[in-house]
Amino acid sequence: MLLLNVKAVLDRDKAILGRDQVVLDGNTDIKEGCTSRFRVLEERDDATTAYAILSHRWQHEVDYSEMVDLMEMAEEKRKVVRQRNGYQKILASCERAERDRIEWLWVDTCCIDKRSSSELSEAINSMYRWYENSTKCYAYLHDVGSPTFPTEPNPEQFSKFKGWPEWFSRGWTLQELIAPRDVQFFNNRWAPIGNKRDLADTLEEITHISKDILISGLDSGVRSAAQIMSWAADRETTRVEDRAYSLLGLFGVHMPMLYGEGRSAFQRLQLEIIRLSNDHSIFAW
Repeated sequence: MLLLNVKAVLDRDKAILGRDQVVLDGNTDIKEGCTSRFRVLEERDDATTAYAILSHRWQHEVDYSEMVDLMEMAEEKRKVVRQRNGYQKILASCERAERDRIEWLWVDTCCIDKRSSSELSEAINSMYRWYENSTKCYAYLHDVGSPTFPTEPNPEQFSKFKGWPEWFSRGWTLQELIAPRDVQFFNNRWAPIGNKRDLADTLEEITHISKDILISGLDSGVRSAAQIMSWAADRETTRVEDRAYSLLGLFGVHMPMLYGEGRSAFQRLQLEIIRLSNDHSIFAW
């Protein structure tokens, strides 16, 4: 998997800001030779590397090519990219990882080169495992401003998901909640507001997923495909195909991505579940 080198990302940003004088090839021009000086993305083995992983609601993000080519950009374009909330999330995640003494970070927006359909397909089929193997998962709740995790629904503050933060309404964040051993929640100022284990009672109320599964994983209590589908029933994805693709890891299914197939993606998922498990409860959905 491609991972962000936490130190390289932070050092590069300091160089851009001019906080540190970076001498490259005998001068202080931060535009020349910086791709090799600040190698921000590297291929690593998820089974043997300690890394943090970000879970978040997409907003105005930074993609793979922008992250890699940041220092070669014209100054004005680079300034625009760095001002995006997506870039600020990457920086804040790196700063958090550095405090946690974790050298590597995975962020879905910039650690997948989505121009390559094969790389995108591999990433989606591997994503549950990547979250599962992470040392820590940082769940960033962009619409929570309070210093504590919300313990009761507040429809006035959170209108998109039954009075709870929008993070809980998204299809992809279901596996991002279940798969990691250690999920740490942060408010919109990146202040820690709790973790999955300590918040298990509230999380069970929000998601209807039992505490045993939240804390110990799927093997501790999943009885049927219909049970997993019930957790996902009220969640939304931007692309209709992602309603199916975001569930692959939860069902232990692997299949190629065919964006443009629409609702056929869910039919393919159903058939794969039947082929692997003979669990016909999936047809209830």
